[in-house]
Amino acid sequence: MTLTELQQRIMALAHDRRAAIFAHTYQPREIQEIALVVADSLELARRSRDGKERTIILCGVHFMAESAAILAPEKTILLPNLEAGCPMANMIDEKSLMDFKAEHPSAPVVTYVNSSARVKALSDVCCTSANALAVVKGVASREVIFTPDKFLGGWVQEKLGGEKTIHLYPGYCPTHQRFKESDVTRLKREHPKTKILCHPEVNPLIRSYADEVLSTSQMIRFAGESDADEFIILTETGIRFPLETKYPGKRFYFPDERIVCPNMKMTSLADVLSSLERGTHRITVPEDIRVKAFHALDAMLSYS
Repeated sequence: MTLTELQQRIMALAHDRRAAIFAHTYQPREIQEIALVVADSLELARRSRDGKERTIILCGVHFMAESAAILAPEKTILLPNLEAGCPMANMIDEKSLMDFKAEHPSAPVVTYVNSSARVKALSDVCCTSANALAVVKGVASREVIFTPDKFLGGWVQEKLGGEKTIHLYPGYCPTHQRFKESDVTRLKREHPKTKILCHPEVNPLIRSYADEVLSTSQMIRFAGESDADEFIILTETGIRFPLETKYPGKRFYFPDERIVCPNMKMTSLADVLSSLERGTHRITVPEDIRVKAFHALDAMLSYS
């Protein structure tokens, strides 16, 4: 079966099963091509909660499927590849968060959505890279714990200046730490008229070269609204597909095509087909954990 035939088979089966394929912007191109929704984690969470779809094949990583199951427990949420996890999410668990909270007992917890349901359940509010600044700013406390991404939290801290004291948990995204200063400066020399757009998960040195620090959805929107025709993109290369599809007249450069998230690329079309045919793998969350995590995620969506 050719790639196109496999895609057609999946789309036909999804239609017959009344299932919707949701894909994160870091997913393989061939999956994004057949997805009903291609979005960042914030929009995937919102659509999972608010959409009419009863069965969602969520092509992303485990915490994204968990978030959908937390927000829409009445729906069937399927994760095509159960091995697709998130290294950053694995850097924190219930015990490590409780230990960190014990060091700062009066500080409410803002948790990046890249985290497990059990960690979300111990948090006051969640955030994504698209709304982290608004969420932290909106917390009614001058002292905040931010977990697990120290680089996203550090960027928020910079933007707020001395407005709040932010205690940063020492987690990070390994993929976003692979950018090299020399590659960024070389690309800028080669294309001096470009705008540099970077994800807030990168480290402060790389971030210092950016014209704009944006989530993936914000990058896509900015590229369309900007008068610029050329952009250097500092995030995972899966975003190339929506950028080039939406704006064929513009050019997008990536410092290193090898900077891909191995977990996001685990999911294959064969996995998606198997998920549709066999109903694998359904993601559920224990109700006591789900209810607590729901409040943190629901609060996050109120900032959007």
